[in-house]
Order: sequence, then structure tokens, then C-alpha cells
Amino acid sequence: MAKNAARKVMPAPPPNAKTMRVVSDPVTDQLIHERVRLAIVSSLAVNDSLTFNELKRLLDITDGNLSIHARKLEEAGYVDCEKAFEGRMPKTTFRLTEKGRAALSRYLDHMELLIQAARG
Repeated sequence: MAKNAARKVMPAPPPNAKTMRVVSDPVTDQLIHERVRLAIVSSLAVNDSLTFNELKRLLDITDGNLSIHARKLEEAGYVDCEKAFEGRMPKTTFRLTEKGRAALSRYLDHMELLIQAARG
């Protein structure tokens, strides 16, 4: 911006205007807010557990994509990952932890507040 260029200042809203005040919590949990991770956590919230292949088919994502996102959720303590063998085939099973369930609940509560505020 040039030295002498005029700066645009946004006017304050009129005193009677409705303004949406977002709670101090930034768009809730950024870890869950990402589309694939939200899908993983939501899928596990309505199922006791899901295998790697079940989640992959359900979400229609690649092995690598699921692995990366599931690992982030596991590192945060939102998802438990159990690795076992069924015969000679590896079987990975995911479960939502209490911490993950609580984080999803907070996220959904926050989204509901945003929706209500936006609809007025």
C-alpha cells in the first residue's frame, strides 16, 4: 500500500444490528474439523468399532489417506487402534475413546451454536 493511499475502515455495525459472537473456543477442535477426521470420528461414534477396511470403504478414501488421519486422531487420544492378525492377514480395528467422544460432543455443540446464530 502506498504511503498516501487512503485506508478503508469498516464501519461499526449499528447498535441494534444482530452480531454473531463466537465463543472463545476457536472453530472448536481443528483436529476434528478436518473433513476426513470428522468422518472417521463420526463413523466411530455410531459404531462400537470399525476395521481399517470397513472405514476405508465407508468413507471411500485411500489406504494412505486413512492411515495419516487415523494416526493423528490416535496421537491425540481420540481413537484407539488395535492391531492383530486374523490368520495370516493383519487386521486393524479402531474405536472412539471417551476423550474422542467428548471432543466430538463439544465440536457438535459448537457447530449447533453457530448454526443457531446464523439462522437468527
